[in-house]
Order: sequence, then structure tokens, then C-alpha cells
Amino acid sequence: MNRTRTNDRSRRTRGGSTDAGKGGRRFGSPAPGRSGGPSRSGGHGRRAAAPQGEFALPAAGTPALPAAADFADLDMPAQLLAELRRQGVTVPFPIQGATLPNSLAGRDILGRGRTGSGKTLAFGLALLSRIAGQRAEPRQPLGLVLVPTRELAQQVTDALTPYARSVRLRLTAVVGGVSIGRQAGALRDGTEVVVATPGRLKDLIDRGQCRLNQVGVIVLDEADQMADMGFMPQVTALLEQVRPEGQRMLFSATLDRNVDLLVRRYLTDPVVHSVDPSAGAVTTMEHHVLHVQGADKHTATTEIAARDGRVIMFLGTKHAVDRLTQDLLNSGVRAAALHGGKSQPQRTRTLNQFKTGHVTVLVATNVAARGIHVDNLDLVVNVDPPTDHKDYLHRGGRTARAGESGSVVTLVTPNQRRGVIRLMSDAGVRPQVTRVRSGEPELHRITGARTPSGIPVVITAPVAERPERGAASRGRRRPASASRRASVQQRPVEKAA
Repeated sequence: MNRTRTNDRSRRTRGGSTDAGKGGRRFGSPAPGRSGGPSRSGGHGRRAAAPQGEFALPAAGTPALPAAADFADLDMPAQLLAELRRQGVTVPFPIQGATLPNSLAGRDILGRGRTGSGKTLAFGLALLSRIAGQRAEPRQPLGLVLVPTRELAQQVTDALTPYARSVRLRLTAVVGGVSIGRQAGALRDGTEVVVATPGRLKDLIDRGQCRLNQVGVIVLDEADQMADMGFMPQVTALLEQVRPEGQRMLFSATLDRNVDLLVRRYLTDPVVHSVDPSAGAVTTMEHHVLHVQGADKHTATTEIAARDGRVIMFLGTKHAVDRLTQDLLNSGVRAAALHGGKSQPQRTRTLNQFKTGHVTVLVATNVAARGIHVDNLDLVVNVDPPTDHKDYLHRGGRTARAGESGSVVTLVTPNQRRGVIRLMSDAGVRPQVTRVRSGEPELHRITGARTPSGIPVVITAPVAERPERGAASRGRRRPASASRRASVQQRPVEKAA
């Protein structure tokens, strides 16, 4: 693929325009109708009435380019196409095929698709393609992905790292809970793409360690959750700092009125693509509501956790997560807790243990409802039903991903039944309702529940093998202070490749 790239792109002033070059529009070449002012709603036209809880999607403006049936049909660098083949990714998912032709051409994108539908590569491949061949100055990234949680930031980083490496772009995750000094060091050395949570990115900007004035492509992933978590003021403040003529892409599994402000103010004539209705259920996912008695709920939960296979169990509070985790360990179930009270290294270690099978039950608050992908996870259990239908959809989205099948089970006590009926209605789900008791065949049929061993277990971190000390290392030890100095001198500056 012969692609012409230039670093001296013409900069458009407010109200001005430039011509698109070969291979689609670049940062200095905005999509048609873009006006670059604080309000970016030009070109939306009349907005149709929206169902309750959703916002009216922008009316069609400039026609979208046809969907691509194959990655080879897309105007992407050859290195990215080769990496897709190495990763075994051959055919675009619907949201990828529909949005990539337009995002590669510089259009703003408003994409909605269920979890596991391929949103990360949909925006990631476009972002990397449009930045490929450029080099960032210190503290001035060229592309930005904003996400609501550390876990989602890590997942996006892991997913995009091999593709970024293929086109020699540096990728850095900027999240709380880990050393801000190392993140500042990576920015100081120069990084083309930053994947960040709003709070930590704001901290680095306030310290003078990052500037967004060169960001020409910005992605908001799961923008509705950022709004729900109170990040909207920070998100809008960050959007005001990026290049006004740049490209914006907003992707989420649900799009409601909380993100209407972002769409009206910051997206210009966007290409709108929706894989599913925002409240649509995945066809390969079964939904079960299990009516249990309050006195029997804990025993039923323990039997489900003792099943042969992994399961994520969601509860409403950190205290409830810790208590159930300890009870499961005492019953012989290999469980681990994940919630906002854990440090980032603890959360990362727990997720790795769950993904590798070292832990079979992940007991979590909503911190795990988005941004966690585990292959072959076929069961999610709402021990505590969520209060919001979006949380239900995102919790359930941990299973039945990318065409796989799975089940979402919600345990409901008598006093919760009315609220759960309303929850399912809002989520657009018609569950199978069953009355169950612990030890009964019906509970086993639906969830694989079985009696736990009753032998307490302790989860320990896997021990990494240490290399044997060579003969040259045997001898007099260096003083501790000298060892520390050597460690500091030899420690590389952390970068996310």
C-alpha cells in the first residue's frame, strides 16, 4: 500500500477549510461541514424523537461510505493488515466493517454495539492508521482514548499494543492506582497514543506533564459510564483542549441522554452506526431470574460458585464482596475479590488469576462490569440485582462475547421481585423465571451448581521461577545501599509499547 504522509499538514483556522489528501482526511482536513467552533452540532439537522431513556440520534447528513466486507478493502497501512492476519483476525465484525471506511476518511463516528461486538478494534485501527508515520513531541500525544475505568484502559491497551507496535507507535496507559511518575516519564519521552481515565490525565495536565494541543484523534469509549460516574465535567474540559478541527469518535454499548451533550457539542455530521438497540439482548445469551428465599440465598450462591467452570458474581458493595469471597474460600471455592478498594496491582493480579483459571470465581462490584474480557466465560450471576438496566446489560456483557453463548442469572428474593420486573423491562429482556432451592436439580440444570468440598482454600500468587545464580554471582554481597543504587540505575523507564 503506497500511502503519502506528510508532517507539515496545513492547519485549519476556525471557519476555514482544507482539501482532503489521498487516503482520506487527516487532522488538518476535517470532514464536510465541520466548523471548528465550541459548538459542533452543525449538520445534524432535525433530530427524531427518541424512546424514553435514549437521546435522539443525529439526523443523517453526509452519506456514509459503504461497509467493508474485508479488512483488505480498507485503506490501512500494510503493517496493520499483516498484524491482523498474524492475530487471526480475517473478517470485520459488523461495527468494524460499517465504521472503519468512514473513520479512516476522517469522519466523526457515533457507534453503538454490545460488549464483545468489536468496538475496540473499530476505533483502534482507525486511530492507529491516521497517526501512523508521525512522531510525537515530548508530553504532546497525537491520539487519545478516554475510558471510565482502569480495567477498561488496560484491556484497550492490551488489545491495541500489537497493532501499535506494527506501525512503530508508542502507546501509554494513564490510570490511577499506579505510579504517576512513571506515566509522566513515558509522556516526557514521547508517546503517540494515550489511553487514559479522565482523573489521572487531568492530574498529569495540571502538573504540566501533558498537553493535548496536538491530539488530532480522540475516542470516547463507554461515554455513558463516564457520565454516570460523574466524569462529564472532566471529559468536556479535556475535549476543549484537543485540536478543534480533529476527529472525534464515540463508542459505547449503550447511548442514553447522558451523552447527548457530547454528541451535540463535539460531534460534527457523525456517521451513526448501531449494531443493536441500546437495550437489545444478545441472541446467544440466556437470561434467568431465579426466585430464592432469603434464608437459602447464601447456600444457593455457594453451590453455584462451586460449579465446574468459571463464573463472575456481582454484588452491590465492597463489604459484601469481601464477605462472600471469604465465605467461598472457607467452603473450598477458589474465589477472589475485585472492587474499587483494591490497589491497581491487586486488581491486575486478581484478573490475571481469573483469566488463567488459578481462581475460578471472581466476586466483584460494578468495577468489573465493563472492560473485562475473559475467553469462554459462560456464566454471570447477579447475586445482588443491579439498580440500573444499563448495569444489568454491562454485567451480562462479560459472557456471550463475540458470538459465544452464555447465561446471565439473577438471584431474586421476594422483596426484590417487583424491582427486578421493572429492571428487565427497561433492559428489553424477557428472562426465564424459575423458583429454585439449594441442592435441587433445577438449580444444577441452570447453573451447574454443586455441593462445595467444605475444605478451606487459600489463594496464593503463582511463584515466578528465579534464574539460578551463576558462579560469577557467588561471592561477597554488595552493601544494600549499593544494590539499591544499581537497581535504580538499571531500571528502564516504563513505556507502554
